[in-house]
Amino acid sequence: MAAPSPPTPANPAARAAVLPTMADIMVASHAQGLHVRLSTLGPFFRVTAARGGGRGKEEEELGRAEGLVRPWPGGAVLHLDSIRMSRATLRVPDRPLFGLGIFLGAVAVRHGFDAGCTRAELLAINDTPLYHAKLVRFYTRMGFKTVHEVDGSSITDLAHLLVWGGRGTRMDADIEQLLIKWSKRFRS
Repeated sequence: MAAPSPPTPANPAARAAVLPTMADIMVASHAQGLHVRLSTLGPFFRVTAARGGGRGKEEEELGRAEGLVRPWPGGAVLHLDSIRMSRATLRVPDRPLFGLGIFLGAVAVRHGFDAGCTRAELLAINDTPLYHAKLVRFYTRMGFKTVHEVDGSSITDLAHLLVWGGRGTRMDADIEQLLIKWSKRFRS
């Protein structure tokens, strides 16, 4: 059973004080020795995390998240298309406690919040049953809820298959609730 959503302060000023800013997230990532960058082109975005680059060495990309902000009735939606970690993350001796994915996700979610998104959506891809189960558990712990199982068995799955490019579990989350839930991790 999923944990209940964290309480939301009723006062908008109090809510804003709870939410981590992009600067808060960047400071926390730098404290872990990560160089996280957000780049945008129109509605599309890419978040990259790298390590190294000191003393003439080239930075090594550890992971990236990609997606887009799309208009939707009722508020813009943050479409999280992919989050990928490179094999280089296995060589990082002091990997962050919450993992690199939380930093990539937090920058993407904060970008969506700043762009006016109210909801984030993703597909926990079903490449293998074991990996799929781990992804669903991870995203559930992060604050996402299952919306639909995309398995290709119905005509309604056709749109999901075209948009996401695969089978898996469609999951959504309220962006403000994600930021509130993650706030302790990123606030100093």
